[in-house]
Amino acid sequence: MSTTASHSKGFSLLELMITLGVAAIIAMFAMPVYQQQVAKGHRLDAVAALYRAAQYVESAQTVSGNDSALKLPAGFDQSPTSGAPIYLLRILGESEMNGGYSIEAEPVSASNDACGIFSLDATGVKSNRAAEKLTPPKVAACWSGK
Repeated sequence: MSTTASHSKGFSLLELMITLGVAAIIAMFAMPVYQQQVAKGHRLDAVAALYRAAQYVESAQTVSGNDSALKLPAGFDQSPTSGAPIYLLRILGESEMNGGYSIEAEPVSASNDACGIFSLDATGVKSNRAAEKLTPPKVAACWSGK
């Protein structure tokens, strides 16, 4: 008598469902962390864009010799400098508090942005305007990417 044992190759339905369940649980925890890291990266890009714009304004004022209203050229008016903007930059006029100018980086889609609008003025003061009041340590964390 000869017996032939058939060995199936591949996964059973139960093994496949267990694998999919484990993958779903991992994705459930990984996606929010990934999205937070992407948001931090965008914030750091906005901070770098603010510093670039401030350098541009300072050099333009030095070359032109006046404090007339400046407009940011293409590449300085958004973050990232090319592609779809995540933050839009604009120059605000002189006030009693800002030392000559202030530059703001406003998120295009601010629905979940904890840091809100970044602001840098001519005196070097960094601030944020968000839906909720940010404490100085939270503002520092926004500017440092933490």
